[in-house]
Amino acid sequence: MKAFCGGANPNTGAPDRLEDTEEYDYHQEIARSCFADMLHDSDRNQKYYRGIRAAVARVQARGERVVVLDIGTGTGLLSMMAATAGAHLCYAVEVFQPMAEAARRIVEKNGFSEKIKIINKHSTEVTVGTDGEMQTKANVLITELFDTELIGEGALPSYEHAHRHLVQEACEAVPHRATVYAQLVESELLSGWARLRPVEEAGLRLAPPPSVGLCAGAHSVCDVQLSQVPPGSFRPLGPLCTMFSVDFSKPVSSASQSHSSQFVALSGGRAQVVLSWWDLDMDPSGSVVCSMAPSWTYSQPEGAPWRDHWMQSVYFLPSESSVAEGEELRLTVCHDDYSLWFGLRSPSQQDSQPEAPPPRPCCTCQAHLVWTRPRFGELNDGRRTERYIRALRSVLTADSVCLAVGDGGLLPVFAHMIGAQKVFSLESSRMCRQVIKEVLEVNSMEGAVELLDIRPEQLTSGDLGGDQISVLLGEPFFSGGLLPWHGLFFWYCRTALAGLLRPGAAILPRGATLHMVAVEFKDLWRIRAPCAACEGFDVSAMDQMVQKSLDFRESREAEPHPLWEYPCRALTRPAGVMTFDFTQHVPQQPISSRGSLPLTRTGRCHGVALWMEYHLTDDITVSAGLIGPVSEQGACEWSRHRKQGVYFLRSPWETSASGAAVSYSFTFEPDTGDVKMDFGVAPQ
Repeated sequence: MKAFCGGANPNTGAPDRLEDTEEYDYHQEIARSCFADMLHDSDRNQKYYRGIRAAVARVQARGERVVVLDIGTGTGLLSMMAATAGAHLCYAVEVFQPMAEAARRIVEKNGFSEKIKIINKHSTEVTVGTDGEMQTKANVLITELFDTELIGEGALPSYEHAHRHLVQEACEAVPHRATVYAQLVESELLSGWARLRPVEEAGLRLAPPPSVGLCAGAHSVCDVQLSQVPPGSFRPLGPLCTMFSVDFSKPVSSASQSHSSQFVALSGGRAQVVLSWWDLDMDPSGSVVCSMAPSWTYSQPEGAPWRDHWMQSVYFLPSESSVAEGEELRLTVCHDDYSLWFGLRSPSQQDSQPEAPPPRPCCTCQAHLVWTRPRFGELNDGRRTERYIRALRSVLTADSVCLAVGDGGLLPVFAHMIGAQKVFSLESSRMCRQVIKEVLEVNSMEGAVELLDIRPEQLTSGDLGGDQISVLLGEPFFSGGLLPWHGLFFWYCRTALAGLLRPGAAILPRGATLHMVAVEFKDLWRIRAPCAACEGFDVSAMDQMVQKSLDFRESREAEPHPLWEYPCRALTRPAGVMTFDFTQHVPQQPISSRGSLPLTRTGRCHGVALWMEYHLTDDITVSAGLIGPVSEQGACEWSRHRKQGVYFLRSPWETSASGAAVSYSFTFEPDTGDVKMDFGVAPQ
């Protein structure tokens, strides 16, 4: 039976009803997973293999029959490692049905069907006994239940249940132990992802609401490729601290706990951010360690393993504070069964207040529910703000009637400050309206911007007090957008509002250009690369499943990625390939663009990067992609505020700069707002 899931088309804003079947969900889950990245993580795989061989050997040395419980088996890889190492029987538990089926095929193809039993259940639903899925308790426990925050996939409840019901008291665990580390730092870059800073640009001064600065923020981890955050963009205020460890070979508790580390401040500054990552000890001696530490902690950074399934974490302290060099500080981490949070205390606070763990962060200002962390960074970008203010000054007059379209933006506030006669803003979200209202109140501009909860096509002249719009504003930014062309919703809004525009009304931005560049990724290619063999095992069934997902409808299109976290080399020059004129209506017929870009560098082309550049005026442009020229070697600098589109090629192209070119074909479909695309290699 078919079902339908509702939503709004991120371009047109029209209701979007997508056919939703089991097959659709399955393919989308596979297409967006990181299974290929994990299979390509040779550092992880080899260290798991070493830990498993050692654990099996320890049980064999006790004269016991080796029975393995593998929770979250995925492809069955770790169970096959255990069987190869000498395990007599492996119970491989996998709750995701398509993966469990793939594991069955992989296990069978590798000849382990008699030794490995696939159980398609959550481990907490597995039972032991004559009527259970397991005939006997295991004496080796193998798991891969971890995420960037270590415990975010429910590792602690799963371990707790396993030790109570599924494994023997003296079991061996792989990994044996996990250790969480943290470091207190000052960073204007990172703290700008959680705090709204004062605006002091082009003669305008705008203060943020105090409630935003005092708010502890959203309770969700900020996971990033910390290796791509330059060490020069933060200053360590303390040493790297060992916060806590979990011994997986012993009973584990999922109850909330707190752990503290006391240290002396290495330097003075603003305590703003905590950087965190973790290690896995694969054996009790700690001789086999799988580390999530960022590359700049290595003596040879280029030798650091890359992975996208486990990254590093940034935590924002509930409030910023000044610390002095040599001051004694206590950093505390708390965790429940799924998440971590941090707090900082000085000895003076400890003397005056009873010791208590920091409360779980909870947003009370609503801004952290309205603005994502990249959005905070975008609003705090002074250079970007200056361009918008300069563009506004060029189009506003004393009698301007402005209408802003977007989600939670500051442009309508700036328009009033510059001197527009009237300013209206369409804000469909109640929380957006509340946050902007508070910004206005804090800056003594109550009522200066009229916030309207009306869709563009429903707006009438009466809603504007009988006025017509002389300036239509947008960044564009819409919270539902992911891909670069989702900002074209502004164009649809402009078209819907055409009857309310004065003749000759200014449209800001005037238009946009879709840009592309063919690239060679340093590492990101791994998340879509086939892996027919892994550590000597045939995992081609996984490739077949991924390939099937790639043949599915959405997976053949571009996908969003924050490319500042994923270094790449440009193999062609960046170029605009399709232009959208916002001063005109959205056309009724498709727009197409075809051409080719000569290859200017040799390399392995993994795909095409795509982004929008918005033309605020004839001479002021804001890029949501490349923010600087490509270096001579092809290095690219990407905006941290927006995700770019990436079209991965089915197979990489080995390119030569002599006479070859990347051909492209784009078609904008106005009915759906989609941009269809195709690429190839053509002789020049």
